[in-house]
Amino acid sequence: MPSPIPPALTIIPPNRPLIGRVSPPGSKSITNRALLLAALAKGTSRLTGALKSKDTTLMAAALRQMGVSVDEPDATSFVVTSTGRLQAPDGPLFLGNAGTATRFLTAAVATVDGDVIVDGDEEMRVRPIGPLVTALQSLGIDASSPTGCPPVTVRGRGSFGQGRVEIDGGLSSQYVSALLMAAPLGDGAIEIALTGSDIGARGYVDLTLAAMRSFGATVEQRDAGTWLVQPTGYVATDLLIEPDASAATYLWGAEALTGGRIDLGVAADAFTQPDAAAQAVIAQFPNMPAVIDGSQMQDAVPTLAVLAAFNNHPVRFVGIANLRVKETDRIRAVANELNRIRPGLGTEEGDDLLVASDPKLAGRAARIETYHDHRIAMSFALAGLRLPGITILDPACTGKTYPGYWDMLESLGVELTPGV
Repeated sequence: MPSPIPPALTIIPPNRPLIGRVSPPGSKSITNRALLLAALAKGTSRLTGALKSKDTTLMAAALRQMGVSVDEPDATSFVVTSTGRLQAPDGPLFLGNAGTATRFLTAAVATVDGDVIVDGDEEMRVRPIGPLVTALQSLGIDASSPTGCPPVTVRGRGSFGQGRVEIDGGLSSQYVSALLMAAPLGDGAIEIALTGSDIGARGYVDLTLAAMRSFGATVEQRDAGTWLVQPTGYVATDLLIEPDASAATYLWGAEALTGGRIDLGVAADAFTQPDAAAQAVIAQFPNMPAVIDGSQMQDAVPTLAVLAAFNNHPVRFVGIANLRVKETDRIRAVANELNRIRPGLGTEEGDDLLVASDPKLAGRAARIETYHDHRIAMSFALAGLRLPGITILDPACTGKTYPGYWDMLESLGVELTPGV
């Protein structure tokens, strides 16, 4: 079990290479997809190598509210038993600030025979979901979201309809994944088409398709922006979930910043998650490219931005507008916290982020605001491997996806002290 976490943590620079072996937690993206698909499948599915974190705990709890048995025999496994149909819950589904769970369930609960409210915390209530609600309505599903953000009310009729649905995936690929995963429960074939060529992190749609096929779905990709899904339903299966590539970026970053060697037990090219592309960029440190397109590795951008502060030349991050609608506005958050370390280190230019790199960076002591965002906390902890006086506020927010993050750093010999 992870150790208790104080309200603030100060990282003491190790002043030596970090060397050791670390097993990253299971992929959050794959775990939450697999939990939902197992709940939509008739029978018992065993998910191993899974992530146990705040986000996956919220997903599992919501599924239990809808009559699905979700057992946890050990620290990295779920055993999911279902009739293949979700039941109307007794009350609203509360999903905190878990974007994957909220978007995925908003579509899936249309298959319930009854009314379902999908809701979240204050941060989730300002994260857009309007394009998904509009797409559901076009399938004849009674769904409403007065603010364009959660809460969403879905009055399900027991199926997902049929025909063609168009979706704007430019804001989030999760909208597309949500429709895809619910589509096998339709009355007939469902064609899902993008309204434009833009899609946030297309690689996550590929993760969705792979997971769906593992649970027996039949999906035909007709072109780059159109998928035809047959009404096959799902069959229970056993699935081994790969480690989390987004979590791996912090370990690759720690290696680069300290000249260390950390064995993750899995090669970078063995990951199927899009954030694994960050490893090739990190491998170029301290000469990372002057322009980095973060559109297809969005969760890795905060990690890369912190490394960019120590790069040999400035780095501009482009294609990252979607980071403004994550757990927080990550473009603004990263710029703000870089500037706590040294004024002018981070600059917002439209939806680009410019990092004014300095390989001899010697910042002042900085108390890093995390905005309840796990990725801000974990990425800025990396700055503390080089700079004294980096204190992370609300470090427990890492429990959203990596509950053992601080224990992991200590296992590599990094000293952490309670901040003030």
